[in-house]
Amino acid sequence: MSHKPYFPSEGRDREAILAQMRELKEKDMNWRDGRIFSLVFSAGDEVLELLKEAHALFMSENGLNPGAFPSLRKFETEVIAMAAELLGGNASTVGNMTTGGTESILMAVKAAREYAYARNPQLKDPEIVLPVTAHPAFDKACHYFQLTPIHVPVKDDFRADVAAFKRAISSRTVLCVGSAPSYPQGVIDPIAEMADIAREKEIPFHVDACVGGFMLPFVRKLGYPVRDFDFSVPGVTSISADLHKYAYAAKGASVVLYRDAELRRHQFFVYTEWPGGIYPSPTMVGTRPGGSIAAAWAVMNFLGESGYLRIAKAVMETTRKMIAAIDAMEDVYVLGQPDMSIFAIGSETLDIYAIGDEMSLMGWHMDRQQNPACLHVTMNYGHVEGHERFLADLETAVKKARKLNWSKVSTKVTVGLVKGLSKVLPEKVFSKLVSSGSGTPKGGQTPKRTAAMYGMIGSLPNRGDVESMVLDFMDQTYRVDSPEK
Repeated sequence: MSHKPYFPSEGRDREAILAQMRELKEKDMNWRDGRIFSLVFSAGDEVLELLKEAHALFMSENGLNPGAFPSLRKFETEVIAMAAELLGGNASTVGNMTTGGTESILMAVKAAREYAYARNPQLKDPEIVLPVTAHPAFDKACHYFQLTPIHVPVKDDFRADVAAFKRAISSRTVLCVGSAPSYPQGVIDPIAEMADIAREKEIPFHVDACVGGFMLPFVRKLGYPVRDFDFSVPGVTSISADLHKYAYAAKGASVVLYRDAELRRHQFFVYTEWPGGIYPSPTMVGTRPGGSIAAAWAVMNFLGESGYLRIAKAVMETTRKMIAAIDAMEDVYVLGQPDMSIFAIGSETLDIYAIGDEMSLMGWHMDRQQNPACLHVTMNYGHVEGHERFLADLETAVKKARKLNWSKVSTKVTVGLVKGLSKVLPEKVFSKLVSSGSGTPKGGQTPKRTAAMYGMIGSLPNRGDVESMVLDFMDQTYRVDSPEK
């Protein structure tokens, strides 16, 4: 069957292209109104305009070759130096910019693995030890680099269980991990205790501060209690921190820092036999977009310590007000004792996913979490003005969730059906059936009501079924929509 081709035979009009793009953008969530959490970090219009201009100045430059573009080398090395100062480093601290937290984590894991092999070439079946709340980027790194992740539990306060952590370390351990803070509940692991154990065993210890690295130093300076988590802790050997989160840089900017150059050398890749010349690469990617490097340097110089303190003060004061207000509501509460501006909302009496559905219907984007079931909130400067609206809508959502008796029954019936089908249907058939019945719209868009879907997922006895469902969802999401005839 013929259809309209995707690739245009002739170039299109510039204004028509931009008009179509603006029209499509109108269908995206409007992050400017402060209703979207975790995906966009905004420090205001003045900073945004600076980022646009700085990014555009270096949009075409490639940071892979510092000899060709010494300006990018200056920007990157100075960003690393500023980050090191904030995170307890010194003149020996080194690092690189990456495209994001996942790449920073991949580099830290790769460096630790190569370091371990250099010390013990006979090492077999290397492992890393990390809390269950650590970011999945570590599991991705293990999958890529053929390591085994050893997950340890957290205690009732959602912080890593130090005793379990110590027991999990073996002769195969090449890296230990802690979070500052962990993403799900926004609490800092007992970094000092964990790093001390790793140091005694001469194992590198990585702190994932992707979300907190450029927020916690200012939170501490404002007088809030922040437990030690950075290079001030002797056993910490590497840190990841995202610039495009609380440093408010343009997307595609993070740092991975090392206490000294010895460990970082194992991050680098060099190939000397290529006919095209000697090929050195500091990070995972080849091309390193100059725009994000330049924009990060620009915003850090523009805001300075005083600017970041001003922003952090507003965010923390707003966060504390929100946590107090949520804890004062009936049927919902904040999990644990968050250390900064990230927290999760749970309920012992209502379906928290149903509350999330009601928030979605009112225009809020909130991540659904599991184990335990909760809704995630990442506060940043872009949410300060609209926090009272959020609280009012949350209270409304809770009231509506109390009345959704039929939805509860429907969800329970659906969950029961899923449990039964999972026992009798082949995995692939079951996976496709659940994907088609869970409200997944064409094109991979997220449905407004997802409580039943999350109830199904949480009830599946085989996590492989969940993985298969997600793979089906991703396969549909990353397919082009059929063009108009």
